[in-house]
Amino acid sequence: MSNRFIAAMLRSALALLILCSATAFAQNGKTEVLWLGQAAMRITTPTGKVIVIDPWLTSNPKTPAGFKALESLGKVDLILVTHAHFDHFADAPALAKMHNVPVYGPAGLNQSIIALGILPPELSQRFGKGGTITPFGPNGVKITAVHAEHSSELGWKNPVTNKEEVHVGGEPVGFILEMENGFKIWHMGDTGVFGDMRLIGDMYRPDLVMIPIGGHFVMNPVDAAMAVRDMIRPKFALPIHYGTTPQLRGTPAEFNAALGNAPGTPRMLVVEPGQKVDF
Repeated sequence: MSNRFIAAMLRSALALLILCSATAFAQNGKTEVLWLGQAAMRITTPTGKVIVIDPWLTSNPKTPAGFKALESLGKVDLILVTHAHFDHFADAPALAKMHNVPVYGPAGLNQSIIALGILPPELSQRFGKGGTITPFGPNGVKITAVHAEHSSELGWKNPVTNKEEVHVGGEPVGFILEMENGFKIWHMGDTGVFGDMRLIGDMYRPDLVMIPIGGHFVMNPVDAAMAVRDMIRPKFALPIHYGTTPQLRGTPAEFNAALGNAPGTPRMLVVEPGQKVDF
């Protein structure tokens, strides 16, 4: 057996070992969820992709001081925005430019972002409810836009007139994210209860639901508990969008009490802004 043949065999074996190791990582790696207050999330996928959702950090009173600077997020591969309101969109343009990565959001919102010159077309990607994107390739994370019951006006200060304007923000959405290993997250954005929550739950079977509970603009704790317990039935529920302004009075304690403890009830995750949870 020649040395050349042995070397070729060793290279093939090494390539196979690397492929098997990468596959094992994709199957057994964890999903990391970092909550940063309101609806802002940094999700790190099992293969290390970093997705930021609804980035409102620099002026968010609930974002910990260590994450106020956008640089503190580290690497960012993709940004998702559920709708145009300031407390979900505010830091998306700056973050997109900083990392040269696209913002994906409701088609109407992203069209306005381009038309107003907030972001160039390559950093403002449009898709709509029912659409699924695979931004990291066919074997990467799958992201589907689903319904949310809310509004989506884009407030913008015209640099020429120095006046505040309101522009089309498209329809609000939530996002179903399916990780490389099959773990599924539903980030609901801002929403009230709607009947098709049950349909979305049946179609996508999310493991984790990030659900607003503050009331006033979104579901209150009782409505949110009913939605996850009786309609969606995930394994885990992470309450978001509460306590940031005086109107958002709902609390995790009220949400947990309304959930109850019957067999099969989704488990509420107790997370403070700046804390991580691994799945």
